[in-house]
Amino acid sequence: MVDADSLPYRPCVGVVLINAQGAIFAGQRLDSPHPAWQMPQGGIDDGEKPRTAALRELWEETGVTADLVEFVAKTPDWVTYDLPPELLGKVWGGKYRGQRQKWFLFRFLGTDDQIRIETEHPEFSQWRWIGAGEMIASIVPFKRKVYEEVVAAFRPHLAP
Repeated sequence: MVDADSLPYRPCVGVVLINAQGAIFAGQRLDSPHPAWQMPQGGIDDGEKPRTAALRELWEETGVTADLVEFVAKTPDWVTYDLPPELLGKVWGGKYRGQRQKWFLFRFLGTDDQIRIETEHPEFSQWRWIGAGEMIASIVPFKRKVYEEVVAAFRPHLAP
């Protein structure tokens, strides 16, 4: 049995990508046995700044380049979540108890045909624009608190 308290959090970023109407990009994960929708997110490389990591992750997961987005906001603090017991010790080489995330809000300036989830290492099988409430309801339960905090931080910019 892995002692979660002895493990650190994985440094990570998340991206809330919104369209002109304030709807949120949601991608359906390829590696989930049940429909699991989430926003782009991923680890921060050694020496990488969080905002740079956010733009890199956005590009790696959606094909959206930095010139197609406008920075709007970031969460004032880091947000954390713990892995559920059944995943502890199994993901990320068993090195982390969960993730410590900095979230960024970007407005998408492009057109839907410029979103390309068929990337070199695809993470999503499909994508759609959804409201904040549906995004919270669509995330796996152990990440729901994080999504609630992120949506609350960016609420003025989001569609309901």
